[in-house]
Amino acid sequence: MSEMTILDNSAEKQAAAKAAKKAAKAANPAPVPNPAPPTSFLDAFFQITKRGSTLAREFRGGVVTFFTMAYIVILNPLILGGFSAANAPADVAGGWLPAVQVGAVTGLTAGVMTIVFGLIANLPFGLAAGLGINSFLAVAVIHEVTWPEAMGLVVINGILIVLFGITGARTAIFKAVPKELKAAITVGIGLFIAFIGFVDSGFIQRTAGGPPVQLGTDGSISTIPTLVFIAGLLVMGILVARKIQGGLLIGIVATTVLAAVVEAVMHIGPGGKDNPGGWHLNTPVLSGQLVALPDLGLVGQFDLFGSFARIGGLAATMLVFTLVFTNFFDAMGTMTGLAKSSGVAYKDGTFPRLKSAFIVEGMGAVMGGATSGSSNTVYIDSAAGIGEGARTGLASVVTGVLFLGSMFFTPLTSVVPIEVAAAALVVVGAMMMAQIREINFTKFSVALPSFLTIVTMPLSYSIANGIGVGFVSYAVVSAASGRARKVHPLMWVVTVGFLVYFARGPINTLLGV
Repeated sequence: MSEMTILDNSAEKQAAAKAAKKAAKAANPAPVPNPAPPTSFLDAFFQITKRGSTLAREFRGGVVTFFTMAYIVILNPLILGGFSAANAPADVAGGWLPAVQVGAVTGLTAGVMTIVFGLIANLPFGLAAGLGINSFLAVAVIHEVTWPEAMGLVVINGILIVLFGITGARTAIFKAVPKELKAAITVGIGLFIAFIGFVDSGFIQRTAGGPPVQLGTDGSISTIPTLVFIAGLLVMGILVARKIQGGLLIGIVATTVLAAVVEAVMHIGPGGKDNPGGWHLNTPVLSGQLVALPDLGLVGQFDLFGSFARIGGLAATMLVFTLVFTNFFDAMGTMTGLAKSSGVAYKDGTFPRLKSAFIVEGMGAVMGGATSGSSNTVYIDSAAGIGEGARTGLASVVTGVLFLGSMFFTPLTSVVPIEVAAAALVVVGAMMMAQIREINFTKFSVALPSFLTIVTMPLSYSIANGIGVGFVSYAVVSAASGRARKVHPLMWVVTVGFLVYFARGPINTLLGV
């Protein structure tokens, strides 16, 4: 063998070794490489330094996430219960849930599950009662079954999701999703939470006729709470743009103080038909006693199989199917977006302790049903804490502890008006838009499904709907354009499932359910 041949072979081997090393690094890169050694037990346990964060950022992020999520302690009781049988959603047997008890179990479940998620999954995601599922229970399910039976269906839904997590089925589906769609999910969620913020603040409202939505009231910003939202949005935006440490938290506190002063001077009061210019959810004032013992009487008040006996196996199964699909893909999309925002996601869209995160999230659904507070899931509002710098589960532990405390301090929790939290959501939504650079819009087979995913989430007010439309369009367009082999087999399975999910109304009618 000649010397030149030996050199060529050596060069080829070196090039191959470099390529293999580069491919291995790309397949599993460190989320935030940082060689600095841990400085304490907390640092080592939560990998704070390794992820490029600090104790102060984690605590601030946890506090910010709590304040942007705290509205659920007030809102969930209003959706599921009432202060009397006259103003509460009644089930098929006339039963109802006391709002005070719902509020207590909402804080309890959110606190416990967020702490568990932080300790096991080590991610800065907060869990609480999902708004989609609790509304579905209150509007549709309890007209067929009792509240305990409805919560039994939620428990079954959670058990199935846990099993999907344990067997790896949920992880496999997650990994089968193309990276462009994962990026589109993140962007769509950003638009979705921004839209939620606009609606919650009154900046965007329904119209009596004509376009579906409009700016403010009849095209004008005419209410003081919406002006407070705009002030908060600008303050937070300026602080974040100037890279002020704790910008979101400072903005939330400052705008809450502004709201409290405005209310004290102008006595705006809560909004409603008689006062359309009032605060949309909670008024920024301290009222009643500051501390009260929580009433946990709803814990354990669920009937696991009662709905099957009442409405039959087929009807109950269709309700479980709807719950599972909504829970499964809402959480998957939310975690995708949050992982990317926090910088812990790998290039393929997965993130550390993926399987553990899916299992714990499923446990949230089980505990939510068992306490009659509705299925608990990962909250996209956690993006506010991530925007504040949170990168680890320590932030979740802080958020969870504050949720447990909220059971005793509900009046204090309600001081932050929804208009202030809405401003933080809009700012974070703007941050999440950066992921759009990951989508190659020059390839229309990718551009169309990505676009549909992005716009369907805010327009249909559902993360699951956006994911479903994206999956179905991606599979169909890819197959029709000669790229069927690039569609993962699991994507086809999920696509069929989404087609059934989207057609569940007509299917129920045909089956007589």
